[in-house]
Amino acid sequence: MSRKTLLVLVMIAFLASMGMTILYPVLPFIVDKYIGNPDDLASMVGWLSSIYAICQFIAAPALGILSDRYGRRPILLICLVGSTLGYLIFGIGGALWVLILSRVIDGLTGGDFSVLTAYVADVTEPEERGKFFGYFGAGAGVGFIVGPVIGGFAANFGYSAPVFLSAAMTTIIILLALFFLPESLDKKYRKTSVTLGEFNPLKQLKDLLYTNGLRMIILLSVLYAIPFVVIEFNLGVLVIDSLNFEPATIGLLFLVIGSFDIVVQGFLVGKLLPVFGERNLLRIGFAMQFVGYILLASIVFTHSPVLLFAGIAVWAASSGLIEPSITGLISRLVSPEKQGVVQGSNAGLRSLISVIGPIIGGFMYVQLGHASPYLVGSLVMLVAVAMVTVSIPKLKKASSVASLEPQAQ
Repeated sequence: MSRKTLLVLVMIAFLASMGMTILYPVLPFIVDKYIGNPDDLASMVGWLSSIYAICQFIAAPALGILSDRYGRRPILLICLVGSTLGYLIFGIGGALWVLILSRVIDGLTGGDFSVLTAYVADVTEPEERGKFFGYFGAGAGVGFIVGPVIGGFAANFGYSAPVFLSAAMTTIIILLALFFLPESLDKKYRKTSVTLGEFNPLKQLKDLLYTNGLRMIILLSVLYAIPFVVIEFNLGVLVIDSLNFEPATIGLLFLVIGSFDIVVQGFLVGKLLPVFGERNLLRIGFAMQFVGYILLASIVFTHSPVLLFAGIAVWAASSGLIEPSITGLISRLVSPEKQGVVQGSNAGLRSLISVIGPIIGGFMYVQLGHASPYLVGSLVMLVAVAMVTVSIPKLKKASSVASLEPQAQ
């Protein structure tokens, strides 16, 4: 991969992440304007997240297949245009149904990160992908830092101001991709045809789960994603309820998350992977996640900002170990002509989890206590540690499953 292409990819990851996270500090406040009962806030934020996820689950595998057929660049541009339109509609607002419409549009075109992941796999050697996914993640981490901080302070000009900033950021990404990002998928590796049945997300999900070698990695990805989506969309509500945080303070909280993400993915993962390997990094990462969720649950009872930031630091650092390890393993086990559909299907599976996760997390938060989603998340991480210990050594016996097909059912 050339330095120019790497720089453009990192910039796109940075701007895309910043465009999304600008909304985090103000999302509960925007939604609050359109609901009658304040007690419904956590559930409604969860529903909006789930609507986006349902649409992404439907569309992400199809976008991946189309990128395998027509190339990464045109599909990426379509995704970015849809995101821009979704942000603009959300910013205009005016009614709850308008917010829902914006999430539908954004979700149906929400395949930009999975297409970019396939792009990185196209232009890197298998043994180097973990390192480059780390760079990619570090760029997103910088955006994760800058976005909430800007969003928190931009809220001083109105809660819609950060949303329009997100639209502006996505427009810049479109220009970068249009003028500076070459196509990555050589025509000889592209699918020659696409059938209508391949657009069925349930079929793609079934094929993904029944492909030898990939199955256990995908299951680990699922276990990681289940509590992740809860903290992603519930954290703002938690700190408002437990610590009375304002938008600017919530923005600083995400500053801590992004800082640790940058350090781990941008500087440590590339050095740690050759020494420890994916198995040990995953095991360490999941164990750290367990500690992080316990610390986050404790602030419900202690109301301690110190424990909050300690929990966030541990959680963010461990995420920086887990994400590139899982993505790198998946990409190494897939042939070039299937990178798009597999990465898209994995994104769709994560989206399916995002449908259920925020709803269940919101229900647990309201009905079972504010600490309950985080305590359950800690237990899930223990299961993941056990699965890595038992399953990953078996996967090492095969260096590639690029030729494997889903098992007949």
